[in-house]
Amino acid sequence: MIYIGNHVSVSKGYLAMGTHEKKLGGNTFAFFPRNPRGGKSKAVPDEDIAALREFLINNRFGKLVVHGAYTMNICAAKEEIRANSREMLRDDLIKLQALPDNYYNFHPGCHVGQGIEAGIKMIAETLVGVIDEVERESGTLKNIILLETMAGKGSEVGGRFEELKSILDLAISLGGESYRDKLGVCLDTCHIWDSGYDIKADLDGVLAEFDKNIGLDRLYALHLNDSKNVCGSHKDRHEKLGEGLIGESTLISVVQHPLLQGRPFILETPNDDDGYAKEIATVKSRIIK
Repeated sequence: MIYIGNHVSVSKGYLAMGTHEKKLGGNTFAFFPRNPRGGKSKAVPDEDIAALREFLINNRFGKLVVHGAYTMNICAAKEEIRANSREMLRDDLIKLQALPDNYYNFHPGCHVGQGIEAGIKMIAETLVGVIDEVERESGTLKNIILLETMAGKGSEVGGRFEELKSILDLAISLGGESYRDKLGVCLDTCHIWDSGYDIKADLDGVLAEFDKNIGLDRLYALHLNDSKNVCGSHKDRHEKLGEGLIGESTLISVVQHPLLQGRPFILETPNDDDGYAKEIATVKSRIIK
């Protein structure tokens, strides 16, 4: 079974997200638990979360991919930004304890001139510290945290698989072996293409490189996006499926790839509801039964 969906708004509540996604034809979705640009998140009534959990089971939805705010930067040069980002991460994870067995995905951050090694160290240390704090407050972490592959623009951390490996390895070294099951990766097709991984010419080779560095068992979710840019541009500009330089056939090959089955595929293409419904239908129609 293919699990395909898109970002939906949390503004009308949790159950409303599930029913809306079902109308679009999807069976997974992503959402921001707060404004994508940051700010405080609203408290969620227990009965609304419980209703969504029941809906997901009854409608055979795949795991959800909750997205951290774009403004989170836990390796920022400014201490105030790091502190605010850390608090957003902690607050999101605590709230999501009520929606277990899903994924929480976020952009690793930008080191802003401090150097890639310093950025990697800050990210790993913050993850371990926040997870420890969440678990002291609300019990064992109930969702897996995913680092997103990035396009490598500016001082972004995570534009190379080796950088994500370093974060994961350091977090496990600092927190203990149990952290191997708490952390993973979300692969964004636009981002890795823009970073220089040519999935159009050699998808198998890119997946082999990911497996060598990180391990495909640590890849839990994918963002399915075309790109406005040439491979290696380091620009991060998403495009609708089939209208960019990656192309529909390559993206369908990603969804069909035997090594990627069972994972949620989240569309982050520049679309409205009608556009997402069309893309979901297109992907589902192309899957080999």
